[in-house]
Amino acid sequence: MARYFDVHPVNPQLRALSQVADIISEGGLVAYPTDSGYALGVRFGNREGLERIRRLRHLDEGHHFTLVVDEFAKLGAFVTMDNRIFRAVKAATPGQYTFILRATKEVPRAMAHPKKRTVGVRIPQNVTALALLATLGEPLMSSSLILPGETEPQVDGWTVKDALDHELDAVLDSGDAGTELTTVVDLSGDEPEILRVGAGDPSPFVV
Repeated sequence: MARYFDVHPVNPQLRALSQVADIISEGGLVAYPTDSGYALGVRFGNREGLERIRRLRHLDEGHHFTLVVDEFAKLGAFVTMDNRIFRAVKAATPGQYTFILRATKEVPRAMAHPKKRTVGVRIPQNVTALALLATLGEPLMSSSLILPGETEPQVDGWTVKDALDHELDAVLDSGDAGTELTTVVDLSGDEPEILRVGAGDPSPFVV
């Protein structure tokens, strides 16, 4: 059964965050709130954890996983950005966007797109998500928590626990998950490409 942690949305309790971070560090799969619904997260480099996400969500090998970090300065180790992309991503983060960028060698092969060698990156605005990342001290390998056959993310912690109690190791709930998915912008090519229109305004990236 998944452990359930209920924290304050403005001042999430450090003790609970530390317990969730320990579960992640030990190889666990957790569901946590973001400003764009719930996400599934595992420790950076946890290949088995990625496979658990694939099975849970029925994902194929071409799915772009997302590297979630708590501040822009940490992206440089994992993705390559020229000056144009650097300015565009910095201006839009933190926010309700997922950017597809070319991965560096630091990104595990299992996480990068097998043909394009690209990866999603995201810096959320949700207080609890940022606090969890800061407590963990490293990025999360993540994917939106969209159940098979559905198109919208899960937004309620208790619903997540009820639906996935035997699939997850922990559910972190602060009662403030967003209801709309991120806008996904592919910046790995010559021109920006909007792959999904969601909560983030796509107009700055429309050519």
